[in-house]
Amino acid sequence: MRTLVGIGGSDDSLRALTVALDRAAAAGDDVTVAVVENPDSELSVEAVERRVHEDLDGRGVEAEVRVLRGHPGSRLVEVADSEGFDRIVLGGGETSPLGKITIGSIAEFVLLNANTTVTLVR
Repeated sequence: MRTLVGIGGSDDSLRALTVALDRAAAAGDDVTVAVVENPDSELSVEAVERRVHEDLDGRGVEAEVRVLRGHPGSRLVEVADSEGFDRIVLGGGETSPLGKITIGSIAEFVLLNANTTVTLVR
């Protein structure tokens, strides 16, 4: 399975990376990590990219890592569509005190616009 993991530096997105890499190791998935600009993250794109490479090296897993500039959600959907990915994996989603799930703007855009399966890791 070809999986595109979108991360922007939030704890949720880094958790999504862990889940996707665990699955890749178990199932032999082909993983591409797309680092996107996330205005809600305190980490720079460069810091997130370094963190991804450290995680990959620590696990001994090979994956392509690329930085996507522009609107994060649009770029993730565009890359997934144009390159034939089977799945997009994103972090996000918190449960409100009333039991409703709230998601960030990037995850919401991808969920509403992707033509492929989207896995949201919470």
